[in-house]
Amino acid sequence: MFHIGSLVVLCGLLAPTTALLEALPTPLGQTLPLAVTPALAPSPPDLAGSLTGALSNGLLSEGLLGILENLPLLDILKTRGNAPSGLLGSLLGKVTSLTPLLNNIIELKITNPQLLELGLVQSPDGHRLYVTIPLGMILNVKTSLVGSLLKLAVKLNITVELLAVTDEQKHVHLVVGNCTHSPGSLQISLLDGLGSLPIQSFVDNLTGILNDVLPGLVQGKVCPLVNAVLSRLDVTLVHSIVNALIHGLQFVIKV
Repeated sequence: MFHIGSLVVLCGLLAPTTALLEALPTPLGQTLPLAVTPALAPSPPDLAGSLTGALSNGLLSEGLLGILENLPLLDILKTRGNAPSGLLGSLLGKVTSLTPLLNNIIELKITNPQLLELGLVQSPDGHRLYVTIPLGMILNVKTSLVGSLLKLAVKLNITVELLAVTDEQKHVHLVVGNCTHSPGSLQISLLDGLGSLPIQSFVDNLTGILNDVLPGLVQGKVCPLVNAVLSRLDVTLVHSIVNALIHGLQFVIKV
């Protein structure tokens, strides 16, 4: 016969046992039910950052720095211009006190080419993008008589317009519109020169010539690279950008 007193004792023994079981760690492969929390809305993809990152990596992969380093500046200075000896002859003629020295120029070399951080702006209507490609380099002038004559720091921006275009098959593509050097973006500063020579006159004249020659030369090398990089961008990224441009969706954050 089962007595009520025994039931009370049994219940009393089960209570601490249950508490001890609850305190034990959960065995591997078993989980305790967790409180349900509302799912966070996924953040929109960073299209602007993805695009500038892809363009930067693409330009470097296409050999941009090597192309800048091997720009044929000296050849262009020797062959262009109205004077028989070209722009370099015109330059030397303006600095008569340096002519014997500068006639012995043997090297006009670009070193330390750099691709700086790309800029990105979206048009007010949201249908176009403008990518700024800032470039930097050091221009070294050497002669056979004294070696290094001067060093110039050069900076130049190339601006590329990107837009969505629909072809005859109704396919939409991301293409390059205008690609040009930004007016007034060329900056040339003297890093090092021979102080005992009237170097400033030479620098001024050389700077004037570089202003005429260098932007177009760099533009002619960089713009084809942008086209090549654009054709190799990730398809998903391009589709997202094209879709945003077609609908005029602003995704470039203005700082």
